[in-house]
Amino acid sequence: MNLILLQPEDWANDTHACLHDPRRLHHLREVHRAAPGDCLTVGALDGLIGRGELLSLTDTEAQFRVTLDREPPAPLPVHLLLALPRPRMLARTLEHVSALGVKRVTLMHTRRVEKSYWQSPELKPEKIRQHLLLGLEQARDTRLPEIAFETRFKPFAEDRLPAMLANQRGLLAHPGLAQACPRGISDATLLAIGPEGGFVDYEVEKFLELGFEGIHLGERILRVETAVTALLSRLF
Repeated sequence: MNLILLQPEDWANDTHACLHDPRRLHHLREVHRAAPGDCLTVGALDGLIGRGELLSLTDTEAQFRVTLDREPPAPLPVHLLLALPRPRMLARTLEHVSALGVKRVTLMHTRRVEKSYWQSPELKPEKIRQHLLLGLEQARDTRLPEIAFETRFKPFAEDRLPAMLANQRGLLAHPGLAQACPRGISDATLLAIGPEGGFVDYEVEKFLELGFEGIHLGERILRVETAVTALLSRLF
């Protein structure tokens, strides 16, 4: 927890915050070894970052005097279209994309996504939110990513994806496509990444017809969570 991320319920007033949840209290005591008088990095959810002076710390409460004075890191200019991974991989992937600065994610169904994945407890709003918050705390960021769901590929690709692609660069990451992944781009980008096993031919053709550029990361076949991190790091 490199940032104490203050949520609306944590604020006592404009300059004082009070934490009660066990996870953050445990981290303050056991990892930071914090004591009254210490100054720690804090941030307001979807707001500014600054310093928090720890006024008191008990087993049930931590009180801070807070000064917020700077913006969080700039977000990546990318909207991630991600075929829904298996539940355990989804949890790790959400933490990674949140830490890396992605602010828009659409989880989509494709042919090789197991239908049972959509019933996973990992898709409950509170679970998704927790993974995203962990990523923000790791990266010292405050802006919570937006998560959307598309459970039917064909209506999504035909009815909504063309408008999403307008004024953006579309990149389709899939093994065997012609172009090597570019480096260091700054374009507003719609990045599509498939599931374990990749997209099927029909899905690849649909993306390419819409104007996506097909890109690859080389000969190695990577797990989804590894591919997501590698692509984002190389692209931006």
